[in-house]
Amino acid sequence: MLQKLGIVPGFNKQVTETGAEGQWFEGDNVRFRYGSPEKIGGSSQLGDNKLTGAARALHHWDDNAGIKYAAIGTNRILYAFSGDTFYDIHPIRVTLNGCTFTSNAATITVTCQADHGLADNDIVLFDSVTIPAGSSVSAATFDDIRFMVTSVPTATTFTITLPANITGTTLSAGNTSAITKVYYSVGPAQQEAGFGFGTGTWSGTAAGAATTTLATTINNSITTIVLANSAAFPASGTIRIGTEDITYTTNTTATNTLTGVTREVDGTTAATHSAGVAITNITAFVGWGEASNDDFIIDPGLWVLDNFGTKLIALIYNNECFEWDAAASNAVSTRATLIAGAPTASRHVLVSTPDRHLVFFGTETTIGNKLTQDDMFIRFSDQENINEYTVKAENTAGTQRLAAGSKIMGAIKGRDALYVWTDTALFLMQFVGQPFTFSFSQVGTNCGLIGKNACVEVDSVAYWMSENGFFTYDGQLRSMPCLVEDFVFDGLNSTPRDLIFAGINNLFGEVTWFYPTTNSPSLDRNVTYNYLDSDAKRPIWTTGTLARTTWADSAVFDRPHATSYNRTDDSSYDVVGNTDGSSIYFKQETGTDQITAGGVITTVIGTITSGDFDITQKRSSSGTSIGMPDIRGDGEYIARISRFVPDFISQTGNTQVSFVTRDYPNSSATTTNFTTSNTTDKIDTRIRARSIAFKVSNTAAAEDWKLGTFRLDIHPGGRR
Repeated sequence: MLQKLGIVPGFNKQVTETGAEGQWFEGDNVRFRYGSPEKIGGSSQLGDNKLTGAARALHHWDDNAGIKYAAIGTNRILYAFSGDTFYDIHPIRVTLNGCTFTSNAATITVTCQADHGLADNDIVLFDSVTIPAGSSVSAATFDDIRFMVTSVPTATTFTITLPANITGTTLSAGNTSAITKVYYSVGPAQQEAGFGFGTGTWSGTAAGAATTTLATTINNSITTIVLANSAAFPASGTIRIGTEDITYTTNTTATNTLTGVTREVDGTTAATHSAGVAITNITAFVGWGEASNDDFIIDPGLWVLDNFGTKLIALIYNNECFEWDAAASNAVSTRATLIAGAPTASRHVLVSTPDRHLVFFGTETTIGNKLTQDDMFIRFSDQENINEYTVKAENTAGTQRLAAGSKIMGAIKGRDALYVWTDTALFLMQFVGQPFTFSFSQVGTNCGLIGKNACVEVDSVAYWMSENGFFTYDGQLRSMPCLVEDFVFDGLNSTPRDLIFAGINNLFGEVTWFYPTTNSPSLDRNVTYNYLDSDAKRPIWTTGTLARTTWADSAVFDRPHATSYNRTDDSSYDVVGNTDGSSIYFKQETGTDQITAGGVITTVIGTITSGDFDITQKRSSSGTSIGMPDIRGDGEYIARISRFVPDFISQTGNTQVSFVTRDYPNSSATTTNFTTSNTTDKIDTRIRARSIAFKVSNTAAAEDWKLGTFRLDIHPGGRR
């Protein structure tokens, strides 16, 4: 007898396959709409090029003329995207004149007249290059070309690597010259644990180290050192001048003087240093072979992006903040610049709406002094003035320090307030006008944010991932029931937590978190909540392997956009010597498969599997068998399926229907596959087992499906 196969929407991975009877147990690349599962949409590459590094932030906005822009921040370069073209708008930290090249095979050593402040994998851009005749390279090899730094031998030299060895005339200081433009450093592509030996970055450096210059010349024995400005240096620590490391016990900032000096530290040699030479604070440097005192997490290279009208606001995580005006004349040929007067070290930034204050989170208590960065401190600008942060009676600038937690993790804009998360709590920051400008209220405890991008807001409801589950706030804090929670958190690599990225897909009413699994440093899985079709009794969750590092919903553009990162593919279009992987920018929910530049197709396999169902016989109230099969039974009888009638709401190409059979929960499963098309009426089968799971999937490109209501001819096949 034919029976309809009714399975409730959503995955249940909190139980075994046998326990998930009447439910879907697992799948990949599927979603639920109106209770029915379907394969997700495909994606197509935007632009023809791969970007350098790992994309970690994505923001959409448009200018006054209606031109649409996307800003993409990788851990190496800040890009603007418009008209299917990428533009490098990354800010320049310093421009060094009078640099020279020295060649050795494919390696170029660049010598500068001043401290460059570079670290391995930083980006430099050359200009006005002169190369001698007779060399296999020319000025065009370097002019207006971006290179990744290969190594940093000294404070005034660094190396780059060419694709091939130089032949002919050797490059030397006497026959070359160049201007070197140094990009602001963003940070590493990954977020990894540091402990024991070598917990600093490669070569023991640390991103964002304070620098200044020597005020007076010193010889090789002087033990009092005067700096041009010592405000950014710690009270005691270690400095590097040229190739010499020096420790000190006291920093008198009033006179910019370091005393208690010890020369020739860590095997370096004392030398004479001229006034004006660069000095770097290396107190936080931890080199290979040197044990650190504590375990810690090395912060990844991240951006935080927003817009103030037509201006892009771009913050380097825990560092400076920049602006770039899309409405400016010839905007795409200009670069982002520092926001004058703004803090120089912050964890997060947002433009509050509709009042238009620029708000910095986890920022400096003294603007311009990175050593005063307080992870719980908030500072906001004067209204409509992103350059004014001094608190005055006649403006609305101000500050606030939150009390619950140890650091601000992230913040997003809501309809009536800003949501601000620490590692333990949720706060609302609401504009109230003079005299306080903003009110702050704590609305949740023990619900901190797991990573800075693990939160979203849609339809006045905030959703976020915490260390101990998923939460929502709509005026009331709630823990979200989740039938895939153990699967997600038991398999989660929580070290790279700041890489976790949450995105909204309003086309289908979904919130998706992309996260890294155990032993993976990169985002390689996702978990999705359907906020439109879920209810308190039946929350709809799915999991999958779609890996995206950023996501932006369809608002400015007609489809969601997202990025992927491949840390083993260095073939980015714009940086010579790239060793930091590459990212691709995608338009989502288009077509059936993933299509990259040149028409390369990666098949998207959508698959879904039910829990096991079994069979018994119904009995009358007197206990007499009435011979009617019931797939809700307890498995006393062997189930036999003699035919099934496929039913798809929509189907493109073939779809594979499978039955996964086993006699006992711990028995090896056997899978029997059948191919159906939109002309298949029925398929006869000879399926026999005590428990059976139903599976649907596509197996090739250009195939799509949305499941209807299947019917099975299922009846008892006897005991065994």
